[in-house]
Amino acid sequence: MSSRSPPGGRATSEETKNQIKAAAQMLFARRGVDGVTVQEIVTAAGQRNNAALHYHFGTKEELIRQMVVDGAAVLDQRRREMLDEIEARGGPKSIREVMLVLMMPVIELGDDERWRGYIRFTSNLQASDPKTLRAALNNRWNSGYVACFNYLKQMLPLPAAIIEQRLSMFAIYANSILSAHEAALESHNTKSSRLWGHPSTIENMIDTLQAAITCPPSKSTLAKLREVVEGEKAFRPQTGERRGSKAD
Repeated sequence: MSSRSPPGGRATSEETKNQIKAAAQMLFARRGVDGVTVQEIVTAAGQRNNAALHYHFGTKEELIRQMVVDGAAVLDQRRREMLDEIEARGGPKSIREVMLVLMMPVIELGDDERWRGYIRFTSNLQASDPKTLRAALNNRWNSGYVACFNYLKQMLPLPAAIIEQRLSMFAIYANSILSAHEAALESHNTKSSRLWGHPSTIENMIDTLQAAITCPPSKSTLAKLREVVEGEKAFRPQTGERRGSKAD
């Protein structure tokens, strides 16, 4: 995402846009969208005043939207390529295959210096303002992600309500661990880290996320689920009246 102008030369319009995006990406990653001002972005991008951001993006909100789409398009293209290969072989044969499609493009993106900060930026945005994130994706830039979730819904041998919860939790867990990994990469503190420096770290990360969605529900979880189901059955679908109640 970063772009530098030639020594002694003036940055082109596209280079200036990329400089603003790169500066905003790292600031948003470290402090969240709401914790960064337009002035701080343009200063970090080496621009003289706020007019540069307004000229190229109009508003901070539009800058955020474009930044979300830039990375999401890269991730979606990679996921679609992986899914096309799997579907050409008849579709995924295991949950692990689907997990790799979900996770590896994000891990690869985090390893690329040009995108450093994107994972934390979008994770922070998902936590603080999910509506803005969904509006930016516009059901267009996350088709591979949605396809993976649809496969998991078909493959997981669990009640539908549990699956929906598990997939929502998976997204939260994945955002958290991938953000921590990206932060470690930025600090160049991976090789000496007991967590991030081990050769099995990435595979083990995927193992734990897979376990989170595939582990059998406990007896207490299933009991709570039955309570909900039985409570719903106790009402008539048309009127919401309890069975056995008399009409007025």
